[in-house]
Amino acid sequence: MTSETSPDVAVEERERGVPAPAGAPSSGALVVVLVGTFITVLDFFIANVAVPAIRADLNASAAQSQMIVVGYGVAFTAGLITGGRLGDMYGRRRLFSLGMTLFMLASAACAFAPTITFLVVARIAQGAAAALMVPQVLGIIGTVYTGAARDRAFNTYGLIIGLAGVFGQFIGGALITVDVAGLSWRTIFLINVPLCLVSLAFVGRTIPESRGTGGTRLDLTGALLVTGSLALIVFALLEGQERDWPAWVWGCLAGAAVLLAVTVGHLRRRAAAGRGPLIEPGLFRARLFTVGLAATVVYFLAMGSFFFVLALYLQQGRGLSPLESGLVFLAVGAGYFGASLVSARFAGKLSARKVACGPLTLAVGYTAISLTANGLGVTGSVLWLLPMLLVAGLGMGLTTGPLTNLVLGAAVPEHAGSASGLLNTAQEGGAAIGVAVAGSVFFPALARAGLSADAYPHAFAVTLVPLIALGLAAAALVLLAPGRAVRG
Repeated sequence: MTSETSPDVAVEERERGVPAPAGAPSSGALVVVLVGTFITVLDFFIANVAVPAIRADLNASAAQSQMIVVGYGVAFTAGLITGGRLGDMYGRRRLFSLGMTLFMLASAACAFAPTITFLVVARIAQGAAAALMVPQVLGIIGTVYTGAARDRAFNTYGLIIGLAGVFGQFIGGALITVDVAGLSWRTIFLINVPLCLVSLAFVGRTIPESRGTGGTRLDLTGALLVTGSLALIVFALLEGQERDWPAWVWGCLAGAAVLLAVTVGHLRRRAAAGRGPLIEPGLFRARLFTVGLAATVVYFLAMGSFFFVLALYLQQGRGLSPLESGLVFLAVGAGYFGASLVSARFAGKLSARKVACGPLTLAVGYTAISLTANGLGVTGSVLWLLPMLLVAGLGMGLTTGPLTNLVLGAAVPEHAGSASGLLNTAQEGGAAIGVAVAGSVFFPALARAGLSADAYPHAFAVTLVPLIALGLAAAALVLLAPGRAVRG
């Protein structure tokens, strides 16, 4: 049947955030935006592997080395909501292209950084650029794909996030080990440049422009309040566990609580006046969106922190090299990849309650890993962990894509950018805060055991206990969501 909608009307609908007809966008659009997702998530995890080499090359202090990771994570997380709103206002394709261009330039600056101070500043710029680019990805997927095509796209997005996190350790270790042209750690940033150039060449050809509604001016006050609140929370939690929770960290958290209260009041007043708030309060009227967003935070607390403590256990506790530990991570990746393929195939048939099977499986995998690692001590082969790591990967693959689809399926298209910014903040913020939570358990447990090598299996096993609880909590939250099927 031939459509009678004129090209001008179709363009106007896309610019207002009305989804394109199913099958209208090519698969090239999905490939391009997922390249942006992959490199930004990868750069959060891959830098951990490179920190020892960077410290030796640039003569960095411990605090400066930490800022390589924290600076990127704080800038990325704090800017996501504002980035999503800017995409609603000025066009998601436009902001995606701008964010990718700035990310490419910041990556090149990181690769050729002459000093540690220069590198830290470049990493903060890289995180800010990622915050412009990443919220547009879910906004673009949510507005240009419909039905089964959108279900598959969201599950593929979840697959890419997991693969970037799982394989970040392996890719970083491989690049540093190969030492291309004697560049050592610099290659982990330089590799972003050709990927961005190729993607930018196809943006205009594959991605239609789309916008949201709710005002044509940025809520600058809301942007400053939200960014400040998130920056204080993430920075304080990441630094707190590293510096044994000094008084100024608690001051930052108290200040963040005050800022959040002020932010909520500001957003409500602006919405009541019809002035286009940074975050549309109406999004939270949908119970499915609100509960799903809370489940996302809890799930990513458990997922992101696991990668952190597993790397510490394998490298410092069991003496594996970054490349060897990366190979162990492949077991998680195999489970994740397989489960994501299954989730994508049955995406249209999933109900909100069935999504809860993912975090439950994750909790089972973590429980088995904890018991096995503690039993192995420092003499048993880590190969015994591989089946349990596979189960944990299955849980991740059964959760990430379907949960993303669950949350964004409850958001109206005209607020896709704001919803995407909130969801990305829940994901990235949850992962970053999860590292702080895991560190606050792992390092004290290690210290109590005398910091010896045989203390690592015990500290690792103990740290997995709260992560198991988080997996169960995520499943419980999903079960609180309405029981209707995830809509496409």
